Amino acid sequence: MSKEQERDELHRTIWQIANDLRGSVDGWDFKAYVLGMLFYRFISENLTAFINNDEWKAGNNKFNYTEISDEAAEFGRADTLKEKGFFILPSELFINVRNNARNDANLNETLGKVFNHIENSAKGTDSENDFKGLFDDIDINSNKLGATVQRRNEQLVKILEAIGGLNLGYQDNTIDAFGDAYEFLMTMYAGNAGKSGGEFFTPQEVSELLAEITVVGKTEVNKVYDPACGSGSLLLKFAKVLGKENVRQGFYGQEINLSTYNLCRINMFLHDVNFEKFDIAHGNTLTEPKHWDEEPFDAIVSNPPYSIKWDGDANPLLINDPRFSPAGVLAPKGYADLAFAMHMLAWLSTSGTAAIVEFPGVLYRGGAEQKIRKYLIDNNYIDTVIQLPPDLFFGTGIATCIIIMKKSKNNNATLFIDASAEFVRGGNKNKLSDDNRKRIL
Repeated sequence: MSKEQERDELHRTIWQIANDLRGSVDGWDFKAYVLGMLFYRFISENLTAFINNDEWKAGNNKFNYTEISDEAAEFGRADTLKEKGFFILPSELFINVRNNARNDANLNETLGKVFNHIENSAKGTDSENDFKGLFDDIDINSNKLGATVQRRNEQLVKILEAIGGLNLGYQDNTIDAFGDAYEFLMTMYAGNAGKSGGEFFTPQEVSELLAEITVVGKTEVNKVYDPACGSGSLLLKFAKVLGKENVRQGFYGQEINLSTYNLCRINMFLHDVNFEKFDIAHGNTLTEPKHWDEEPFDAIVSNPPYSIKWDGDANPLLINDPRFSPAGVLAPKGYADLAFAMHMLAWLSTSGTAAIVEFPGVLYRGGAEQKIRKYLIDNNYIDTVIQLPPDLFFGTGIATCIIIMKKSKNNNATLFIDASAEFVRGGNKNKLSDDNRKRIL
């Protein structure tokens, strides 16, 4: 089967699951269950493959981790934790829980216990923060799943069966099947959820363009960063564009919304980025940035929330913050857009590139924003401004732009690109085709 056929089949199946399971649960809430189970299946298979391969290499050809006793498995816990950052007992693997699900009158309790055990397995290890709270959004006792325990369990069986039935063979796919399933689900739910979906989901082709822009002429970078990382789709495009082994020190991001922060960490695992290669933090980047010790970054990409409110000059400490003070003025309280731009510039390495999707108002609004723009131009930090087509993003028809910043330009010109006609119509949205993307690049 070709990559495209494989992907189409995967998408068709996922769409079918979503339709079958619709009903009482709103799509945007429901994605937490579908993605959560997808994640549970992925880490179960990922761990099984890891342990099996080790045993097979040692000549134990008949070994299958899914079939051994929990007692026997405990012997390998410490070594597995060191490598993988988590541990799952054979009886608690996705395949075994799924096989017993129909006959388990306490399925909700079983799953609750399993999720707890997985999170707790990382306690006291280097991966603790990467696993903490990862299953919080999968509320197996929620009335949204059904009014009674029995109804809820029926829904949970359906989800387990559906996710288990997906053709996602961990090792025999030509596509990054788990990661692709995740991105398709996000696109599907974001499209149906209007604004609530668009807030933190950047269409894949825009993400790819941003990643490509920041690594022109490079085959590797030290580390990549997104200060408003949402579900991580922008960061993970570097894995596609460069190969994840060529992001040498890994993927860094911060996200203010707790559920989205959980999704981002799940997304890292689903794209097979191991715990020591990512550092996703929770909190407000503008007022509590979590990566002071890791900056600067070679490549920074972001699609920060448009024109949101922030503390600005109501917080007397911010004007002396080394990220904002160089401009001599803070972004206005009602529009944080350029505060994000200043933050990214401050954390950009001397040879790095930052590409930010911006609300068009940052190009023409007066007052403090005009002063920040002047600072950025006078100091030769603005490399390029790209006008994108309208209606690319979920939840807004507005035509955004991309601002590209560098600290070491080899001239003092600023390039303006009008890409407003570079799109094809796909469904009820505009899309950047591969040709559109390549022309802009």
